[in-house]
Amino acid sequence: MANPMRTVSFKLPEQLDNELTALAKQRRSSRSALVREALQTLSASRRRSVTAAVDQLIGTVDGPQDLSTNLRHTRGYGK
Repeated sequence: MANPMRTVSFKLPEQLDNELTALAKQRRSSRSALVREALQTLSASRRRSVTAAVDQLIGTVDGPQDLSTNLRHTRGYGK
C-alpha cells in the first residue's frame, strides 16, 4: 500500500509555472512528482555538520594523534 500523501497548495510566478509544466511534459512526469523530487533534493543537500563535512578527511593527515597525551605540548597551558 502506498503512503498517503497530503495535498499542499502554493503559489508560483507565471514563468516558473510554465517551466514546471514544460519540464513535466518533457520528462513525461506529473508536476507534483517534479515538485516532490525538487524538495527531496533540496532537503538532502541541507547543510551538513562540520564533523560530517570533514569525515572523509579523518585519518588522512600524518602527525600526533592527540597532543594532550604529550605533556610537552601542554606545558604552560592556563598560566
